[in-house]
Amino acid sequence: MSTLAETVSDSVVITRRNLIKVKRVPDLIVFATLSPIMFVVLFRYVFGGAIQGLPPGVSYAEFLLPGIFAQTVVFGSTVTGASIAEDLQKGLIDRFRSLPMSRSAVLIGRTVADLGLNVISIVVMALTGLVVGWRINSSIAEAIGGFLLLLVFAFAISWLMAMVGLLVRTPEVVNNASFIVIFPLTFIADTFVPLETFPTVLRHFAEWNPVSTVVRAARELFGNMPAGLPEPDAWSLQNPVLYTLLWAVAILAVFVPLSVRAYLRTSSR
Repeated sequence: MSTLAETVSDSVVITRRNLIKVKRVPDLIVFATLSPIMFVVLFRYVFGGAIQGLPPGVSYAEFLLPGIFAQTVVFGSTVTGASIAEDLQKGLIDRFRSLPMSRSAVLIGRTVADLGLNVISIVVMALTGLVVGWRINSSIAEAIGGFLLLLVFAFAISWLMAMVGLLVRTPEVVNNASFIVIFPLTFIADTFVPLETFPTVLRHFAEWNPVSTVVRAARELFGNMPAGLPEPDAWSLQNPVLYTLLWAVAILAVFVPLSVRAYLRTSSR
């Protein structure tokens, strides 16, 4: 049984190993930076003129960017599952088993490294957003809180994806399965258009979708909430920061122990 200090030390080593891999495989960092730029430009200039439902005079760029942030970090978290499945497929996990190291360190190092990739994505998106007209209209502390909330939610999703990677065990299937679930979650949400434009059934789903609340929380913390939109009736959207944190804590409480247990079972086969 590893001590806390040993687990932290081993996790740092695995995190460093995964980040070095990114450096040696530049394709990963290239796509991690190009995708956010593409989404920002695409939605800002291609779809922005067709988006309806915002009050007159409201900047779509300021409404859009928090949604793009949330979508990108959620999709970025799927890298965790695919990477773990790839390591299993290549037999790397069996090599880790032969080392005197904490078993949970492999998963912790993987999720923390992918959190680092999400940090890079957010920085790139923020800089691109400033170019296309996005602005932070709140205090520095609130803005930092907005970015941290996005990263906490992304970290939680990474652990969910780690569980998927351990169960599915092939990167291609992980990517396909993740897309089928995450794509509707990020679009049936307060991501790109106001919820008032949704049909009734979809609107009720979106009101309690944690992606909607992380987006709304980010808008509030960045000072990007449009004036003139009706106040939400759902408790989740009235308390988006708390609701998002509750989801993040719940996901971590469930999937951290489940993922570690699945890793132990998988690596012992």
